[in-house]
Amino acid sequence: MSLKAENVFKPGAFPEYTYVSRNYDASTGISYEMRLKQALRTAGCLTSIIGPSKMGKTILCEQVIGLENIVEISGADFSEGTDFWATIAAKVGIPYMGEVTTERSSTEGESTEKDSKNEKYVLSKDKIIEYCKKHEKVLVIDDFHYASMDMQMKMAQQLKDAIRRELKVVVVSLPHRADDAIRRNADLSGRLSLINLETWKEEDLKKIALKGFHALNIEIGAELAEKLAVECLTSPQLMQYICLSICTLLEDENSQKVTEELLQKAYRFTTMNLNYTDVMMTMVKGPNPRGQKRKHYKTKNGKELDLYGLIVESLAKNPPLTEITFEEFYKRILELLDSSDVREKPDRQTVRSHLHNLQTILEGKEEIYKAIEWKDGIIYVLDPLFLFYLRWGRFNE
Repeated sequence: MSLKAENVFKPGAFPEYTYVSRNYDASTGISYEMRLKQALRTAGCLTSIIGPSKMGKTILCEQVIGLENIVEISGADFSEGTDFWATIAAKVGIPYMGEVTTERSSTEGESTEKDSKNEKYVLSKDKIIEYCKKHEKVLVIDDFHYASMDMQMKMAQQLKDAIRRELKVVVVSLPHRADDAIRRNADLSGRLSLINLETWKEEDLKKIALKGFHALNIEIGAELAEKLAVECLTSPQLMQYICLSICTLLEDENSQKVTEELLQKAYRFTTMNLNYTDVMMTMVKGPNPRGQKRKHYKTKNGKELDLYGLIVESLAKNPPLTEITFEEFYKRILELLDSSDVREKPDRQTVRSHLHNLQTILEGKEEIYKAIEWKDGIIYVLDPLFLFYLRWGRFNE
């Protein structure tokens, strides 16, 4: 039976045909898979995986642990007052609390009497831990940074005792929001296996495309595969999305060969499935001006933008970067401006102030809006798919 594109390129699921193993240590040839296996075999240790968004942290866990053995929870599952072990029990599928009815029979002469008693119970954490160990379950806490700092500290306290009882636990988080409650917890000192996932190299991303297109008997040249790898912004998930778009367009054209023209079309086609319009518009709009008129600047492509619009357009400039120092970002803004415009250019402090305003706006909204973060003099693009949308979506038409 011939393979279908959707079976080969899977942006949101485990990619059976296009999984690529990467080196954790190039000098020894040790892979990330070997490193995670080693960490999970170390009794009494908690595994901490740190890596940028959309980099395959969860897929790595699924490859090594097996989807059927993972008990996955998210930092977003926990708010103040959430019962840590009740949440885990629910994910495992065992009742955490309830009532049990016990009956007692007594026989007097020829009659039998029964009385019953209802008793409430709450499953202890020890029983949950033992259940997980018996069934070889591994607790994976994804997006640990979504929990509040107070909740992170409480979870860390619970995990300390759990790993001592040899429950296998993996905590997954982002680099600049690193799980300080875990890594800086004195009680966990010496009980951590730390795995830092580097961003994907273009050569590894290229393998995803080559493996997948080969499985589908689709022709793609090395040069085009390299261009595709650059545009994926170090994200294997984005590579899966774009390759799937390419396959859809090829089917429509009844072709089996990827061309330069098709790549450009596939980039824009892919953005149609990315729902970042409201995020982009929120950033372009900025805070409520409250009747004050904003300064506008003329760009080289003839647009009239205020500073918030310039910030968004600067993010989309070449080369695509997910981490930009302020000086580099300020340089990008100036390069956008029309040199013939006599109006005063924005100064560094004004740009910093606008970045701070954007940060405040995005922090007060849902998680999808937290696509960028301005911290310690660096602009972080937290979501590569958002940056791809800025580069190829309607904003740049």
